[in-house]
Amino acid sequence: MEQEKSAAKKRLIIFVALTMGISWLVFLLIPICGLTYGSGWAVILLAAAMFIPALCNILTRFITKEGFGNMYLKPNFKGNGKRYLLIYFGPTVLLFLSAAFYFLIFPGSFDTELAILTELTEPGSAAGLSPVTLLIVQVLMVLLIGPVINIIPTLGEELGWRGYLLPKLRGFFSDRAALTITGVIWGIWHLPIIAMGHNYGTGYWGYPWLGILAMIVFCVVLGIIEGYAFIKLGSVIPAAMIHSVVNAGAAFPIYLAKDGYNTLLGPAITGLIGGLPFIALALVLFLKCTRQRPHIQ
Repeated sequence: MEQEKSAAKKRLIIFVALTMGISWLVFLLIPICGLTYGSGWAVILLAAAMFIPALCNILTRFITKEGFGNMYLKPNFKGNGKRYLLIYFGPTVLLFLSAAFYFLIFPGSFDTELAILTELTEPGSAAGLSPVTLLIVQVLMVLLIGPVINIIPTLGEELGWRGYLLPKLRGFFSDRAALTITGVIWGIWHLPIIAMGHNYGTGYWGYPWLGILAMIVFCVVLGIIEGYAFIKLGSVIPAAMIHSVVNAGAAFPIYLAKDGYNTLLGPAITGLIGGLPFIALALVLFLKCTRQRPHIQ
């Protein structure tokens, strides 16, 4: 048993060190190369970084000779049809509910003139569509294909966080603790790009530390939801689907907001108010988690 624990601890340390080291190097290429965050090459670098957790899963297995016995890639559809239906549509409903919730709390932030969408429908961009039509198209796209539109890059992350880190942590801690620690590490992973303005910009009070803290909270919340699905279905596919919806619909509330909002609060679900419905669900799932006996993996 002690030998197994020692081997598992070594694998954990190697995985986290590799993932942080390689990812942060890629992230830091943006300022090192003089790129502007959000520009074409910077976006390509960020997209590439999403595959690094999966790469480090594989590298760790090679380095430690762990093998590839369980990569958690089997979707386990059989007998889980209702769960997958809930996973397919549930996060999207929650995302739209989050937007509605935020604007109920801050009604003055809702842009009745849809200025952002109006700008997007000007000739040369989305010519021929009205702002309302474009909004409906966005809603339908997130609802119908949100869980699969980004699933390849989100699998790149989930094969690391839920497919490797979480199972290893469950070998040492209760599910509640393992889910929380996974989320904290996932949030810290974003540190360099939060400092560059990812999700929260750079103009808020307390930059960048409050943005980093808000991102850690968000990653713990989303990590509990995704991790709970992973534990129940024994697969990274549900986590990647939920992650895909979040990435596809993250900008939706921003399209409806006036300028001047506090990004730490919302309207995106990465804000503490915009994300309240997700926080509520995460709390429910967290309390439902069993405090099972750790099993070394």
